[in-house]
Amino acid sequence: MKNNLSIILSVVAIVAAIVFGAMSMSKGSKGEKAVAGTSDTTAVAAEGSIVYIDLDRIFQEYDMANDLRSVVETKVQNIQAEVNRRGQKLEKDYNDFQEKINKGLMTRSVAEVQGQKIQQQQDEFNNYAAQKQNEITEEQMVMTNQIVDAIKTYLDKYNADKKYPMILTNQGGVPVFTADPALDITDDVLAGLNEEYVKNKNKE
Repeated sequence: MKNNLSIILSVVAIVAAIVFGAMSMSKGSKGEKAVAGTSDTTAVAAEGSIVYIDLDRIFQEYDMANDLRSVVETKVQNIQAEVNRRGQKLEKDYNDFQEKINKGLMTRSVAEVQGQKIQQQQDEFNNYAAQKQNEITEEQMVMTNQIVDAIKTYLDKYNADKKYPMILTNQGGVPVFTADPALDITDDVLAGLNEEYVKNKNKE
């Protein structure tokens, strides 16, 4: 049982670490261009060009993304803290139970009842930990969907004026491995996204 508890706590910790890693969106490389041969530019591509945005930069520098990420990180930390608290309590209860057995401080009948109770607590904890892992995954998915929906909604309005035949979303050099820097409209889109987000936030 003790080994099972350790495995459960380790799995939960790994899941939280993965979520935090995903939410950080490569913060260590913030500001670096994902497309080979690109450089900082404020120029906007000519009408009729096929252009692209750097999705990693959008997720890093879009104010809405940062605000939502902060909210989700807080929720994940709270979930992880509660899972750890319950796991530690269960482990303590088991250790206390095992110590009493080793010292002969309870009869066999009492030990059987207490053992069943500990097993039930472990089963309940397993279900709780699995539920919380699902909640973490769902929070991450909802956050990502909200950001992507906001970007898509803005790009539809943005392109009504720009009239680009196609706007690609580039991430880590895929699908745009190399391109003319003038086709990277990330700066222009970021400026518009953040301006619109601030306006909407102030209205609220």
